[in-house]
Amino acid sequence: MSVNPATMRTSVLLGKKQLTIEDRPVPVPDPDQVLIKVAAVGVCGSDVHYYREGRIGDFVVNAPLVLGHELSGTIVGVGAGVDAGRLGQRVAVEPQRPCGHCRECRSGAYNLCPQMEFYATPPIDGAFCGYVLIQANFAYPIPDSVSFEAAALCEPLSVAITAMRKARVAPGTSILVAGAGPIGIICAQTAKAFGAAEIIVTDLVPEKRERALKFGATRVIDPVAEDITALHLDVNAFVDATGSPKAVYTGIKCVRPGGAAVLVGLGNPDLTLPVEHIQNLEVCVTGIFRYTDTWPAAIHMVSSGQVDLDSLVTGQFDLDHVEAALNADLDPASLKAVVYPNT
Repeated sequence: MSVNPATMRTSVLLGKKQLTIEDRPVPVPDPDQVLIKVAAVGVCGSDVHYYREGRIGDFVVNAPLVLGHELSGTIVGVGAGVDAGRLGQRVAVEPQRPCGHCRECRSGAYNLCPQMEFYATPPIDGAFCGYVLIQANFAYPIPDSVSFEAAALCEPLSVAITAMRKARVAPGTSILVAGAGPIGIICAQTAKAFGAAEIIVTDLVPEKRERALKFGATRVIDPVAEDITALHLDVNAFVDATGSPKAVYTGIKCVRPGGAAVLVGLGNPDLTLPVEHIQNLEVCVTGIFRYTDTWPAAIHMVSSGQVDLDSLVTGQFDLDHVEAALNADLDPASLKAVVYPNT
């Protein structure tokens, strides 16, 4: 068996739009952890926020930070309490470490753990580096038919699965998705996998609307050219993947009595909502914060062909070109950039 190196190349965010490459020690796993040689890392909108703005809400980059939390790789080391038979496994990584003891963890809502250590969220380093550690039960084996790229993108797929669960999407239901960026596109695919009969996607950009039709949307709408609230869409569920105050307001207005609205996009911390519509029609409005117990479903959806994540990859970058990866979204044709730290 090959011996792991002592050091690894690491892309480090020093401040707004300031990146450097450092050699750092390869970490040693605790008894319950595995050491993963990173294969692929997807670029998330949160990575871009930290790079350009140095913060997301209350999460502020005030010390050097390694970005990247959508990842896959191969187990190359195990802690004393982990079965050595796991060495060599190809895995998708759930990039978080809850405490396991607090009220939220004990209730099953470990995503809300106040002591959560989440990859690439200050002060926890992420995966734009050669090797990472994770608790063994959060490294999920993937079949050979699933690429490392798709395995890494099980993370945003987990966001979409959580949104569909919250929106109560079921066979025969209808859903409106605002935004045809990466999360919106993955939400459209996931809604189809959950059995939605009507999947309506809105976006300002014509090319993005056309792309949505290739990824599960049954109808696309230009929200500038048409008044969404006048179309009487009457959907079971609305998912916002934009963070736009107008998109949120009009989307909720499209939900039928007893339906659900799920806010996923990062936007203004305070919004104006159609309260009368929400109250009189008993619309359930909620947000999502990451996920719980979604990787088994995500891996199944990918391996069974219900969701296509490989086709979302529009840019591939090595560790020396992380800045280009973080700016890939400036191209309207870009959907998902992937970084390969060990190439």
